[in-house]
Amino acid sequence: MVSLLTLPFRLAWSLISFIFNLTGRLLGVIFGIIIMIIGGILTVTILGAIVGIPLLIVGLLLIIRSIFK
Repeated sequence: MVSLLTLPFRLAWSLISFIFNLTGRLLGVIFGIIIMIIGGILTVTILGAIVGIPLLIVGLLLIIRSIFK
């Protein structure tokens, strides 16, 4: 009987947590793309390639982590 009374609250809580997880993944992908763009721009210059290539790698790893989390 108690689980039947708490069912609407549990469903609402699971819906809210799903929305927050989805938003977090989307933000992770967006930040990863931004970091990869900055890394690509920095890689064009020779001195910036020292910082740009690791930024490209970090951005790619952030996108992969956000997708497969």
